[in-house]
Amino acid sequence: MPKYRCHKDVWALKIKEVRQSPREPAVAGGTWEIVPEDERYAPITISHEFYTKHRPIAGGYYVVYKDGYKSYSPAEAFDGGYTRVKDGGLSFGDALEAIKRGKRVARIGWNGKGMWLSLSANESDTPFVLARSIPAESFWSNNNRRYAEEQGGFATVLPCITMKTATGEILMGWLASQTDMLAEDWVVL
Repeated sequence: MPKYRCHKDVWALKIKEVRQSPREPAVAGGTWEIVPEDERYAPITISHEFYTKHRPIAGGYYVVYKDGYKSYSPAEAFDGGYTRVKDGGLSFGDALEAIKRGKRVARIGWNGKGMWLSLSANESDTPFVLARSIPAESFWSNNNRRYAEEQGGFATVLPCITMKTATGEILMGWLASQTDMLAEDWVVL
């Protein structure tokens, strides 16, 4: 069976308590409330259908997906598959995963306007292609073109992380600083 890794953003609250709605305590099949552990959030009213379908319990998570779909996830499954995003930002590792999926990423903390990173591989390369054979005439460097010609008219090029700079150029072979690698203010554009 194929293996999958979750790479989507969701909104979630850890559940402190699940109780029948105090507004309808005697109604069979009435509404229920999920009380979040985080006291900054009010209890969330859920339908009897949601309750019977998902059977949420304390310690699990009430989850809302980007398309608005609402669900429940047991704590072990949720904690094993998701990492908390701090202040709207991602870790460098999450940013790298997004780059490998063909996304552009940037840091909120970068001083330059409009800067972003991307992978030089084609976005349609699925699964991720590690190298590509390029014809000699496609190289703009004379040295690289000559090498490709010596190899029968082609040379294998490895992908690299590129940067769109603040001054509008594409920088080939961007390297992360220690600060970039430890930052948690990465965003997917």
